[in-house]
Amino acid sequence: MKVNWKVRFKNPHFVVQVILAVLVPILAYMGLSLEDLTTWNILGNVIIEAIKNPYVLGLVAVSTYNAINDPTTKGFSDSLQALTYTEPREDEK
Repeated sequence: MKVNWKVRFKNPHFVVQVILAVLVPILAYMGLSLEDLTTWNILGNVIIEAIKNPYVLGLVAVSTYNAINDPTTKGFSDSLQALTYTEPREDEK
């Protein structure tokens, strides 16, 4: 498995996608929305409860896999071209 993590984490869209892949299943299972997370204490309690629940961890794992996997390549690795990037590629107009 070869993934160009340095370049992926330089892309803000990828970072947001991974954060949402973790948070959304947790919030949905617990019947919460982002507006319910008004203190760090509440967020900490939600995360602890999620870690205690194997079903929620499974939902997070599947969601995160879907956020990270590149469906345009076979397997889980990035393409050979993507592995050579040092910055996220900008499509030309």
